[in-house]
Amino acid sequence: MSANDRPMGQQTKTSTTHESAFLKACRREPVPHTPVWFMRQAGRSLPEYLKVREGIPMLDSCMMPELVAEITMQPVRRHKVDAAIYYSDIVVPLKAIGIDLDIKPGVGPVIADPIRTRADLARLRDLTPEDVGYVTEAIGLLTAELGSTPLIGFAGAPFTLASYLVEGGPSRNHEHTKALMYGDPQLWADLLDRLAEITGAFLKVQIEAGASAVQLFDSWVGALAPADYRRSVLPASAKVFEAVAPYGVPRIHFGVGTGELLGLMGEAGADVVGVDWRVPMDEAARRVGPGKALQGNLDPAVLFAPTATVEEKTQEVLDAAAGLEGHVFNLGHGVMPSMDPDALTRLVEYVHERTAR
Repeated sequence: MSANDRPMGQQTKTSTTHESAFLKACRREPVPHTPVWFMRQAGRSLPEYLKVREGIPMLDSCMMPELVAEITMQPVRRHKVDAAIYYSDIVVPLKAIGIDLDIKPGVGPVIADPIRTRADLARLRDLTPEDVGYVTEAIGLLTAELGSTPLIGFAGAPFTLASYLVEGGPSRNHEHTKALMYGDPQLWADLLDRLAEITGAFLKVQIEAGASAVQLFDSWVGALAPADYRRSVLPASAKVFEAVAPYGVPRIHFGVGTGELLGLMGEAGADVVGVDWRVPMDEAARRVGPGKALQGNLDPAVLFAPTATVEEKTQEVLDAAAGLEGHVFNLGHGVMPSMDPDALTRLVEYVHERTAR
């Protein structure tokens, strides 16, 4: 049974966010307008973000509650989006349990000592709420300021975290990751199981602090064939979703280049399946099947085109999504750093106006 089909948890039921357009869409209920939020909306393209982050390394900024709250709120104030996404990074829980890593500008997360042997698994200890006390504090600040606007918690999915850990950083071909997955399937399964436990614990902290929904990002899983996903990834992702199921909050699952995996990603336990820009929303609905809301899926690069073109392409997404049980409008991936913030503001206004009921 999905979180959308069972009674909502007490925390969500009494929350002022329960009747928000975003949560209604996630639950596949009638909405006053199609809700909008953007992945990576917290910062990146905003001058106010660059100002408050100046001179502060990425990981350090994720551990400063007042700064996290400010950055998370900036796009809500500017764009009037229907949900906030917690400002953090998918490697934060790994850093919190003692993994030696850093986020290098222009590169991404870099792991000092990659995990490639059974002995390395011992470095992946359990995550406790005390490890990420700054998350609880930041979400407390946020929910007080957000009011009826929902906050989305998030975490990296086990496969993507494993890829960073095994490769030692970002990878184009995931050769070390796939070599481990194919060459030592038991070690691979044990690695993903440990990461599922850590990820589930991280999401629980966010929900208990006040997050109204959670999204699991599987940024690199599009590198896999469906058979490999079902055998080697789905069990761990399902374990994460099952860990937070008792809270009754909507669970979103998103990956890049995952058109062939959409149905399987829904099977993993998501209530909402995120769709990148490569598959039209109506076709995505066919692949996912009934009983799920969908999220997406304007190509982010479209935002660099003239306003009339942006509106035309946006309308194509809305038309393709017109028959869905529930639709949350989003880009097909994240906001780009060089994107004009005003284009995002206009996009939110356009979607709200065109879908007002």
